[in-house]
Amino acid sequence: MVQAAVLLLLGLVMASCRAQFAPPTVNISLDEDPEVRWAPLLQVFDPEYLKKAAAEVIDTSVPKWVHQALTPVAMALEKYIPQPYAGEIRGMASNIGGSLADAIMLNFAYEVTAFCTSVIAQDTNGSIYHGRNLDYPHPILRNMTINVVFLKNGEVAYRGTSFAGYVGLWTGQSPKKFTFSGDQRGSDHLWNLWKNLVSAILFRRSPVSWLVRETLEQAVDFQDAVMRLSKVPIITGVYYIVGGVRAGEGVVITRDRMGPADIWPLDPLHGGWFRVETNFDHWLPPPARDHRRDMANKALNATGQDHINMDTLYQVLSMFPVCNGITVYTTTMSAATPEMYTSLIRPEGCRPN
Repeated sequence: MVQAAVLLLLGLVMASCRAQFAPPTVNISLDEDPEVRWAPLLQVFDPEYLKKAAAEVIDTSVPKWVHQALTPVAMALEKYIPQPYAGEIRGMASNIGGSLADAIMLNFAYEVTAFCTSVIAQDTNGSIYHGRNLDYPHPILRNMTINVVFLKNGEVAYRGTSFAGYVGLWTGQSPKKFTFSGDQRGSDHLWNLWKNLVSAILFRRSPVSWLVRETLEQAVDFQDAVMRLSKVPIITGVYYIVGGVRAGEGVVITRDRMGPADIWPLDPLHGGWFRVETNFDHWLPPPARDHRRDMANKALNATGQDHINMDTLYQVLSMFPVCNGITVYTTTMSAATPEMYTSLIRPEGCRPN
């Protein structure tokens, strides 16, 4: 216990993190028509600000010449987008006052620029804890981060943390069933953007974040969620990290476009009580410049299975460079206790002292 406390204190000394704060919460009724269900965003954000912020994300994610070349493609893409996402994106563009092409481009831009760290862990009582840092190289996203509660028949169907203008989810929870986080696989952003759009057009595959929403809404339990997230064709590779409500229900799914490249479950009986996933295949060494995985592994081992909980997991995720200069928010969650779902915005990320 002393060893864990010392290491966590050292991590807090090493990382300079300003006070965190919770993002605003937006309730979205799935019983509403897709084109109007995101209207509650306008109770939280000024439409003109959202339009300018979205333009900044697009301009910093996609070179202007690429954006111009893809605009007619994005317009044609609208007919390939399934419901409810086509309606939601049309409604989003209408609410914000931007073009449909920009709304589509914004949603695809978010699919290819997410650097993340996800942790799934099991304590000695069999409780499952799930945490994630979501890193994006767009500081303005800290002002666009929202908690979204999706309601069906007046009840919470699922919840997640996302960005205003984006219909997908990279972080979410289906209460009493499972938790989810997604991490980008690899780092060839611009090339992946082209591949994603071509794949979506030619093969009508699902963006990785749309499959998450469908799974959160439709999967009946952890096993069903893992099956859906493993097998449904998607437009690019990704890591799906899933936590359940029972001992042993935790897994990292390494996805290719057509199926799983690897499935890496928790194995607490043989010492595998936690799994750490960043943006590189776990069986390969990360790039020499990237120390997130190594630091998280060391911190979790020092914390110990006896002492892992929501608070200590948050401390691990607060250590530099697990939390770093482009960390937008940190989420901790446990499907068995859905009321503990917490996302906190990192106003300036985390930096070494």
